[in-house]
Amino acid sequence: MRLSPTDREIAALAVPALGALAADPLVSLVDTAFVGQTGVVPLAALGVCTAVFGFAFLAFNFLAYGTTPLVAGAHARGEGDEVSRLVWHALALALGAGLLAMAALEVFAVPVLRVMGASGALLDEALVYLRIRALAAPAVLVIMVGHGAFRGAQDTRTPLWVTLGLNLVNLVLDPLLIFGLGWGLAGAAWATVIAQASGAGVFVWLLLRGTRTAPPVRRQRLQWAVIRPLVQIGGDLALRVALLVGTLTFATAVAARLGTRAVAAHQVARELWLFLALVVDALAVAGQALVARYRGMDEMAKAREVSDRLLAFGLVTGAALGIAFWLGGPWLIGLFTDDPEVASGVAMLFPFVAAMQPLNALVFVWDGVFMGAERFRFLALAMCVSALVGCAVIALVLPLGLGLAGVWWGITAFMAARLATLAVGYRGLWRAAA
Repeated sequence: MRLSPTDREIAALAVPALGALAADPLVSLVDTAFVGQTGVVPLAALGVCTAVFGFAFLAFNFLAYGTTPLVAGAHARGEGDEVSRLVWHALALALGAGLLAMAALEVFAVPVLRVMGASGALLDEALVYLRIRALAAPAVLVIMVGHGAFRGAQDTRTPLWVTLGLNLVNLVLDPLLIFGLGWGLAGAAWATVIAQASGAGVFVWLLLRGTRTAPPVRRQRLQWAVIRPLVQIGGDLALRVALLVGTLTFATAVAARLGTRAVAAHQVARELWLFLALVVDALAVAGQALVARYRGMDEMAKAREVSDRLLAFGLVTGAALGIAFWLGGPWLIGLFTDDPEVASGVAMLFPFVAAMQPLNALVFVWDGVFMGAERFRFLALAMCVSALVGCAVIALVLPLGLGLAGVWWGITAFMAARLATLAVGYRGLWRAAA
């Protein structure tokens, strides 16, 4: 592809965002790698809990995705006081929601894990991890606001450094607590809690102090008029994320019913799939920030130009990731497990993980563009259709005896439906803008 004048703007946001997004799932990947060396049951328990937390925490992703376009619009108009108000209220909302999520996870831990198919030794291991890890809920949501606020200010470098720092804390603590103190799976949970609490503290300090790109956030009385837009966006995005993560959680629940080794293989493949997919999400972050910025400046032609360019970059990047994983994937198995049956299951899923990368890339970029355009209701409705398609296929796995491959055919159908609905909506997006 020839270089475009918009490429420098895209690179300035996407490259640091790439580092942050690639580093963010490393917490789970590092936990998976270390816990995998302690046995099959702890690894399977981690897989079940990861799916639960994905649903519980990502349902609040609106705190990042809703904050970004609102802050970006105010930032583009030079409204520093409005930026401060938005971020302060988002932090308050994150703290309150995080405490409620933590309480819910602690109280309903056992029934939630039983719904996920955990029983016996698997339930015992998963319960310990879940109840410790739930303590990080407020910190996780504050981190989401930190990412959204800085992205809206067209700054993806600061979130990168914070994310790298908390990953370093987790990387150091994991072996010390898991093996050094002999805490096993509980050690992995405590390492994650401490790392995420550290990251949240740094974000709050930076936001209150102010940075080169963002004005300091002032403490102020909470006002419903400021919270309302976030709550309205949150309703649509919470539905979208609940359906997204709910579909992936359903896939893990079905995999758990196929056996301990099946869900362990699914956990490894799922983490690798999410890691590769979220790398491409750096382009979605750039799209969200830039589209929101140009909308705030009332330059819709420029917003369309940036969006088209990002889609082209996404397709190329996704294809490259798929090829790289296909070539290097077998080498990765030994990092996560030494059990022959689990390793065989992961190898069987490699083609799914590799082939879906170009598809994932286009879907993620379109998500970012629609969020930057504040078309949250459309994203929720499109996700309803996609979730129905994916869950319908996954629901057939156990009755028809389709095995673990059937679970991943369901995930493929889910992503293909997302691609189709977003492609249709993209044409209408610019007609509506015109």
